[in-house]
Amino acid sequence: MDLAALAPIVIVLILGAMSPGPSLAVLIRNTVEGGKQRGVACGVGHGIGFGIYAFIAVAGIAQLKASASGAADLLEILGGLFLLLLAVLMLKGSGNEDTHQSSGRRGFSEGFLIAFLNPKILAFLLAIFSQFVQPDFTWGERALVACIAMCTDGGWYVLVALTISGTSLQTKLEENARKVELTMGCLLAGLGVWILL
Repeated sequence: MDLAALAPIVIVLILGAMSPGPSLAVLIRNTVEGGKQRGVACGVGHGIGFGIYAFIAVAGIAQLKASASGAADLLEILGGLFLLLLAVLMLKGSGNEDTHQSSGRRGFSEGFLIAFLNPKILAFLLAIFSQFVQPDFTWGERALVACIAMCTDGGWYVLVALTISGTSLQTKLEENARKVELTMGCLLAGLGVWILL
């Protein structure tokens, strides 16, 4: 596998992780309620849940591309359309703030479950990886891509937990969430159009 081919994957994964949504809301709540340690645990749990989905997506796409080229083309088109749909939803906005419901679960389990029980993450990974995964990827290369996804996602959320813990950045992040969402929506729209063209 060409290491230069990993750069676009990492960039898209970082943009996806930076996008505000339920995962970020859960991380912020865990950090505020339980401090730095609970926030970091939440980020690690999210990364592991994300990594499991990433491996499923990479392995499935590689097998699909190896078995039928027509299905692979269809998957790429669907991936581009899904990115456009995500972009439209981000640009439109949710219209309401995420509510922080209290829970007895610890940070790690909340982080893991918010990633693992969110089918949008698998759909997002399928859309992204369908452009980069090749049918001749070995199982080691598939595991490497999934590990990069896990470390990128988990690393971002751990960094956020460490950065906002006990600072005013949490408030600023919540105040500017819509601007970040609009920026990510435009970037995803551009990527979706690029894939379709």
